[in-house]
Amino acid sequence: MQTHYDIVIIGSGMGGGTLAYALRNSGARILLVERGDYLPQEPENWSPEAVFDRERYKPAELWHDQRRGQTFKPGVHYFVGGNTKVFGAAFPRLRREDFAPLEHEGGTSPGWPITYDELEPYYLAAEKIYRVHGQGGQDPTEPPRSAPYPFPAVPHEPYIGALAERLSAHGLHPFLYPMGIDLRPDGACIRCKTCDGFPCQVLAKSDADVCCVRPALQSPNVTLWVNTTATRLLTDAGGRRVTAVELNRNGEKIEVQADIFVSSCGAVNSAALLLRSANTAHPNGLANSSGLVGRNYMVHNNTALMAVDPFRRNDTTFQKTMAVNDFYFSGPDFAYPMGNIQLLGKLQAGMLTAAQPLVPRPILQAMANRSVDWWVMSEDLPHPDNRITLKSNGDIQVYWQPNNRVAHRKLVDAARTMMKAAGYPLVFVEPMGIATNSHQCGTLRFGHDPATSVLDPTCRSHDVSNLYVVDSSFFPSSAAMNPALTIAAQTLRVAEHLQKIM
Repeated sequence: MQTHYDIVIIGSGMGGGTLAYALRNSGARILLVERGDYLPQEPENWSPEAVFDRERYKPAELWHDQRRGQTFKPGVHYFVGGNTKVFGAAFPRLRREDFAPLEHEGGTSPGWPITYDELEPYYLAAEKIYRVHGQGGQDPTEPPRSAPYPFPAVPHEPYIGALAERLSAHGLHPFLYPMGIDLRPDGACIRCKTCDGFPCQVLAKSDADVCCVRPALQSPNVTLWVNTTATRLLTDAGGRRVTAVELNRNGEKIEVQADIFVSSCGAVNSAALLLRSANTAHPNGLANSSGLVGRNYMVHNNTALMAVDPFRRNDTTFQKTMAVNDFYFSGPDFAYPMGNIQLLGKLQAGMLTAAQPLVPRPILQAMANRSVDWWVMSEDLPHPDNRITLKSNGDIQVYWQPNNRVAHRKLVDAARTMMKAAGYPLVFVEPMGIATNSHQCGTLRFGHDPATSVLDPTCRSHDVSNLYVVDSSFFPSSAAMNPALTIAAQTLRVAEHLQKIM
């Protein structure tokens, strides 16, 4: 068994998988470590009861809600491809303004150490890798593009197309949402109801496993170890370099050495790994001279909205094709940013019973047959008290106090008004809490100043010369957009940097 590599990448999701792909032809010997295994292709992939009621693909893991003094089951998935195996395949870019300081009703969203223009070429490259279908020119908040989307937008089905026309008639600007699914000629996508929140049984979703890990493994220089958990990073005596990673592989303890180490475990688990790696040189956690490791945890303010017209049946199959950003930077009688409204994959009764177990299934099915389903998302502002820590036994502990709630309530009200004006008399909302953390970010923010950031603009630790973190940990702010494409774009930027220094 080889125990020395040029690069060890811990985690195979949007960050780690993309990095392995980007470096596959670099000549570097790469070990990609994944704590889970391949997610099986099986009938249960498309079963609402299996996925939502029985939580078939969630780990048997509990995190601790420090503020409430209770445990919760986090929205994480440990498979090759990470959380992208069940994500909604939405690939928007952040807006240009999101990279600069932005005033919100609840405080200031900090600027990034890079600009939109610096990241734009990597956005474009990531869209090609992840087969993004989209159409420019419809969204008034859209940032400039150097080239069109690589594939045409996923078209609306007739019911959603008619809704888009009604929204436009009320002065809004609904637009075709950028989606990563394989609708190329002879592509694998069948436009089913089970994309958003489900694994794809036919591997047509543009996840990190399909688009990056499997192609990367065609290179003889890339090795994947599954069922392998990184427990600690070990450093030299001075703490300036990581010398090895301690792994638990199928119950066996192994140390692997490398020249460069990259943590891509997700914002919570990357912070936890650095905290678990405390040593004499780094008594408060590895790379934590700033005291910011684990701090500024963000997950977005999220609400699910279900608009029902009792007299109109929604026969849409693939619903997640539209979004509205008219309230992204301000709203009616509100001068501050509010956020993004995007369609969800079509809700089904089996999905609703997980949240409403006391309501008879026929009633839930009747509602789902007549509903349009939205995800209402506002920015969650960074706050140092919102953080990841470890309990004495090493378990993950989360303190998260939601903020910027006035803006989110305004956005939910705007979404409700929007749908009632469009002809939906019944609107139901379900706020999301601490367990809805698929957009987790911010725990190891990047920046120029080692006193106020953990990573530099290339995602290298300020304190440890050969340690990088490439996942949503680096976000200084959460904006109000799905983070996947921004993670992938910055990963490609980091890969370019690594190839220059190797």
